[in-house]
Amino acid sequence: MAVPARRTSKAKKNKRRTHKGLTVPGLTKNKATGEYQMSHRIAPDGTYKNKQVL
Repeated sequence: MAVPARRTSKAKKNKRRTHKGLTVPGLTKNKATGEYQMSHRIAPDGTYKNKQVL
């Protein structure tokens, strides 16, 4: 079984893990109600792109 020749430093390890940060979800403002909602989702009042779907 292969064994690493040297120990991985803290800096090298942390650089490898930089992509694990949190991202902000895409929010849009609903024109009908004025509330923020997640993109590509139906609003609580049943509208999507200013059209009644439910």
